[in-house]
Parts: sequence; structure tokens; C-alpha cells
Amino acid sequence: MTAQGTVRSWNTEKGFGFIQSAHSNNVFFHVRDFRGAGAPAVGMAVVYEEIQVGGKGPRAMQVRSATAPAPAAPRPRQPARPQRRDMQAPAGSSLAVTLMLLWLGLLAWGAATRALPPWVLGALGLLNAATCLAYALDKDAARKGRWRTSEKHLHLLAVLGGWPAAWWAQQWLRHKSSKAEFRAVYWATLLLNCAALAVLVWRPAWARPFLLSFQ
Repeated sequence: MTAQGTVRSWNTEKGFGFIQSAHSNNVFFHVRDFRGAGAPAVGMAVVYEEIQVGGKGPRAMQVRSATAPAPAAPRPRQPARPQRRDMQAPAGSSLAVTLMLLWLGLLAWGAATRALPPWVLGALGLLNAATCLAYALDKDAARKGRWRTSEKHLHLLAVLGGWPAAWWAQQWLRHKSSKAEFRAVYWATLLLNCAALAVLVWRPAWARPFLLSFQ
């Protein structure tokens, strides 16, 4: 129980003393049970937890000065919160989305004006699906320590028109999205493909022989 009293005697050499309380004159306590700065002194008003030790009489535990603030109760341990991934948009995302919209607009314009053969749209759809699959397989291989897909092959898929799928695969799979050197080359392939598509749409006569060779 919690009790109050006054240090009646204290032996500095042996490190123990006695407390006088309202119901006992000889409550034993040891220096290791004293909670406070410095050492106990005769006449010090203290607060303590009193226990009974067999037939030896009362003993004081957690003795502290009555003028010192009571120790704060330990706070209940909060369960660890799951770590959240950074929800901020990756660098360059607004530019990438803008270029995707322009890219789709060029494809739509090219199809409407017959500047692009119909098979080009189907080929680009398959190419983007293959690009997404290539990133997924490379991510899985990286986790399992298997043979990796060459970065040159990933860049080749991007420059041929698979760069939109490459962008989303990098973000969703968290793959190749933080490697600065790879990202720099990726942006170069993106811009090169967009420039080539613009030429095909606005100057179809220049590219018609090349496109007809695939038919």
C-alpha cells in the first residue's frame, strides 16, 4: 500500500535506514529502493509503497521525496502501425501523362486521316502488353535471383512504342523507377518515339514506304 512518513534514521555507509510513519516507527528501506536525486536524509518527508517481508516487519519500496512529482504511469504500448508507401506522385508523372494523352491524340488523328495503317494501332496494343509482361517477368526474376531481362531490350520496347506500358509498370511494380541512369535513357526513348510518331502523322509521305514494307 502507499504510505507517507519521515526518514527517522539513515546509515550512509551501509546504505539503509528506517522511516517513521503514522502506524510504524521502523519501516526498513534500502538505498536501492530510493527513487530520487542524491541520498536520503534524516527528516526528509517521503512517500513509499509498504510491504510485509515474512516476520521481519514492514519494508518500504519505491521510496521518493514527498515533494518530488510522482513517476508517470507507463503508457500502454501502441501497436505498430503498418508502414505506408509514399503516396506522392513520382517525379515527372504529370509530364508523362500529358505525353501519353498527346500520343493517343496523334494515334487517333493518324487513324482518322489514314496517315497510319490500321495494323499500326493493333501492333502498338500488342507491343504495350508485351512491354508490361517483360517488366513483370524481370521484376520476378530479380526477386528470385534468376536470369534478368536486358535493359537494352526494355528500352527497345519503349522506343518502338511500348513506353506508356513501361511507365505504368515502373510505378505499379516499383521496378526501375529509382535507377537514375535507366530513367534517363527511358525518357530519351519516350521523346524519340513521340517525335517519330509526330513525323508519321504530319508527314506520312516520308514514312509510307517504310510502313508499306511491313504489310
